[in-house]
Amino acid sequence: MAKHINVALIGNPNTGKTSVFNRLTGLNQKVGNYPGITVEKKQGTCKFGRSCKVHILDLPGTYSLNASSVDENVVIELLLNKNDKDFPDVAVVVADIENLKRNLLLFTQIKDLGIPAIL
Repeated sequence: MAKHINVALIGNPNTGKTSVFNRLTGLNQKVGNYPGITVEKKQGTCKFGRSCKVHILDLPGTYSLNASSVDENVVIELLLNKNDKDFPDVAVVVADIENLKRNLLLFTQIKDLGIPAIL
């Protein structure tokens, strides 16, 4: 039986989450050089080896887990609901190296929730 893993791509707006998503899934979601392109979660899959199916979620950009917009709320609702079928087994925090300090706030908030995370 194939193993199934949920991976959430999370990060500040305009850090390249959708570009990573497109590369991993082979899909072609719209990307842009300004915030607000992704306003809902996008889903795709990729295979890892012969027996592992990875479910990739491209989430809207957020600066923190304190929602100030509807699209940021999509991220928070997912991360706070362990019963959600899309709850991530691991979060990949896509960061802008030019603004690393700002990106680290979100990373530490995700770690504080107990979700395994990669920066």
